[in-house]
Amino acid sequence: MAPLSHRQGNDFSEYGHPVMGFKCGIVGLPNVGKSTLFNALTKTAAAQAANYPFCTIEPNTGEVAVPDPRMQKLASIAGSKEIIPTRISFVDIAGLVRGASKGEGLGNKFLANIREVDAVVHVLRCFEDDDITHVEGRINPVSDAETIETELMLADLESLERRVEQTRKRAASKDKDSLTQLPVMEAVIKLLNEGKPARLLLKTLGADEIEVLKGLNLLTSHPVLYVCNVAEADAATGNEHTEAVAEMAKAQGAECVTISAAIESEVAQLPEEESKEFLSALGLEEAGLDRLIRAGYHLLDLITYFTVGPKETRAWTIVRGTKAPAAAGVIHTDFERGFIRAFTIGYNDYIALGGETGAKDAGKARDEGKEYVVQDGDVIHFRFNT
Repeated sequence: MAPLSHRQGNDFSEYGHPVMGFKCGIVGLPNVGKSTLFNALTKTAAAQAANYPFCTIEPNTGEVAVPDPRMQKLASIAGSKEIIPTRISFVDIAGLVRGASKGEGLGNKFLANIREVDAVVHVLRCFEDDDITHVEGRINPVSDAETIETELMLADLESLERRVEQTRKRAASKDKDSLTQLPVMEAVIKLLNEGKPARLLLKTLGADEIEVLKGLNLLTSHPVLYVCNVAEADAATGNEHTEAVAEMAKAQGAECVTISAAIESEVAQLPEEESKEFLSALGLEEAGLDRLIRAGYHLLDLITYFTVGPKETRAWTIVRGTKAPAAAGVIHTDFERGFIRAFTIGYNDYIALGGETGAKDAGKARDEGKEYVVQDGDVIHFRFNT
């Protein structure tokens, strides 16, 4: 039987760093600031930022740390030598144009890249600049969002209409999988023909049907986050364009963040203290990218649990509702396969009681079994059979 993880100094080096499996695809019309935003996100120049369409030919992927001030507090109490935050991936996908579903621009190649992500980040141009051309010849972010959504819906409709006839034939022959898939496919086709994205169906489906929908690998089944890219002067307050986008997002049940990609690009190059002063001078409490990263994290309904010890304080990402064995499996499959129990302390208890010893003395440390649903902020050490 392996000991509790913190008895080993909380050292997971033998298992390596987990691969971040959650991806947000950054999409938008050409020249809206996508690549500038991506460069700032990853603090690299991997994606070209140029004033012409299709400057990003291949999708660029960058992993970024999810900001979480709780980690500093945990590490301070435990005397951790290292802090390792959880991460989320952003994929910069080349600019879509009207007609992409029919192969316009770089067309279907872009659409295929979007299929591979877990959520879609729509970057919308909410700034005026005569020196930067707009592919549609005007600034209207709501219309831009509708253009992209329409192209994605058309691509989904074409994909489903190609597949549904074969599924109907197999269902008529009592094929079990086809009988399960067909009602979901037909419901999605009906929704798309009404000009509505497939993700709206999630509100009405049961768990099994949701799995079928995910298996269809549709573009419009992904959750959406709108990013309003504004000029520096509007970064703190927004403008009439961002207000229109916020109203649209609210109506859709989507999330919306206002960011100046130009400011974020500058901040990304500054040391931490200088960046704080720079942001403060602009009336901003934190970098817009921190809000964007957190919004992407929340959009995917992800939560964080922690492993804490003298060697390191580390954050681990799971989907809300994950039970203890599966949460342990994020560290390594051995932890899930041989799971015995999870020694658990709530974050607030850990902080208020000065760490593990204080939590134990106060009766706030507990052993949880296989049915325990891990909560955001839990500090956990797993016991497992090797």
